Amino acid sequence: MSWERFKQYHLEQQDLGFALDYSRVAFPADFLQNMEVRMQQAYKDMAALEGGSIANPDEKRMVGHYWLRNASVCPFAEISKEIQDTVEKIKTFSAKVHDGSIKGSKGSFKNLLVIGIGGSALGPQFVKNALGHPDTDKLNVFFFDNTDPDGMERTLSEIRNDLGQTLCLVISKSGSTPETRNGMIEAEAAYAAAGLDFGKHAVAVTGKDSQLDKYSRQKGWIEFFPMWDWVGGRTSELAAVGLLPAALQGIPIDGLLAGAKAMDALTRRNVTAENPAAILALMWYFCTDGRGSKDMVILPYKDRLELLSRYLQQLIMESLGKELDLDGKVVNQGISVYGNKGSTDQHAYIQQLREGIANFFAIFIEVLSDGEGKPVEVSPGACSGDYLHSFLLGTREALSEKGRGSLTITVSRVDPQSVGMLIALFERAVGFYASLTHINAYHQPGVEAGKKAAASVLELKSSIYAYLKANPDKNFTVDTISENLNVAEKKELVFKLLNHISANSRYGVVSSQKSPFYKNIYSYKTQR
Repeated sequence: MSWERFKQYHLEQQDLGFALDYSRVAFPADFLQNMEVRMQQAYKDMAALEGGSIANPDEKRMVGHYWLRNASVCPFAEISKEIQDTVEKIKTFSAKVHDGSIKGSKGSFKNLLVIGIGGSALGPQFVKNALGHPDTDKLNVFFFDNTDPDGMERTLSEIRNDLGQTLCLVISKSGSTPETRNGMIEAEAAYAAAGLDFGKHAVAVTGKDSQLDKYSRQKGWIEFFPMWDWVGGRTSELAAVGLLPAALQGIPIDGLLAGAKAMDALTRRNVTAENPAAILALMWYFCTDGRGSKDMVILPYKDRLELLSRYLQQLIMESLGKELDLDGKVVNQGISVYGNKGSTDQHAYIQQLREGIANFFAIFIEVLSDGEGKPVEVSPGACSGDYLHSFLLGTREALSEKGRGSLTITVSRVDPQSVGMLIALFERAVGFYASLTHINAYHQPGVEAGKKAAASVLELKSSIYAYLKANPDKNFTVDTISENLNVAEKKELVFKLLNHISANSRYGVVSSQKSPFYKNIYSYKTQR
């Protein structure tokens, strides 16, 4: 990697404290020029999206997450006003919670329980971890982000004695998302067991007139904040989904919005060499042969950015992982994303990245400021931050020596502005990459298919349990149950469901282990 190449392929925006180095991706000299016609079309696609076109043809929806941080660019006055009103409502509500004007049945709120899944949890978790601090947080933030009863019980064990001072946000656009609905029911049960009215501690973030909206109004919940059908879950961090928990935690949300707005302005430029999101998308395209042939490894060298890779997994993989292109042609697009943090990664998978199969490209996140604390010398003339930065540069060099491509994104520090910039940068890069590969980044048919499959599994489990219960104290094998229920083609699934049923005493079903395993005996016992 030469100094001359670095000077040519290092994009720096000094007023934003931001830089992108793509000199360590070994694209040929004519690559950018050869892609320019397609890139110009991507700019037009993005402009149409921001102009209110139907960018998600499957669902006949607009895609307006860029309006969230600059409502003035929204072409619809009513939507623009609603965005601005919602931000002000978030600030006013949060201030009232902080000063005790809005409080729980046992006093001012000191905890916040966020109940959501996917984009309704990953974004808020990332921002909470990146920008929170015990000395400045107004509320302690907890999450129900799965339908795992053990996980929810572990969280409840930390706040059960303070439920009367715990505010709950239930986040679901439709209100019917199973994981969120189950979490809400578990929370309601915990409040009821403590003799508390859940509704006096609950806020809904949902679509107007959704199941959750109607339920929350019926139960007298404290407040409602909107989710709009033109904002997808994975791009909703700068809507009420992410801004409300951040504001309640005490994070300055104006900084998040300002950072995203500034990055949006930078990435609207149609001069590719000046547009970091365009460059990012083009590097993804080159590194993966335009078809996802390599994985993306996110390597942030900062503890505060540890959850960035989890957040980006959904943003990138749900957006780009598509079977069909916009013409209905089978393309099986997508980029796999994983990562943790530096320098932890150097003691985990860097060995393989440098010397194993070359099936990836890396994105380093460099943070220049070590933090606000007074540095301690851990060796002559060096503090821990010097070591961390050296590990980043050394690892980048070690990968380059083996021909492993990497990009480096640099920010001055981790603060609301830089986090907002990172969110906006990757959102727009996803949109550009989708244009380059001619796919719809804004729908998720695979997710819907998974939900439908899960519903059919639950239906089969109910049928199995009902059958066993209707024939108490009788013994059945997988084969006999499958045949009696006319699902002989699903014997493996029946086996898995029977094992789960018999492993949980609430069902009253016992399993007698046999050899081989598929001869196991299952029965519902009336005497326990």
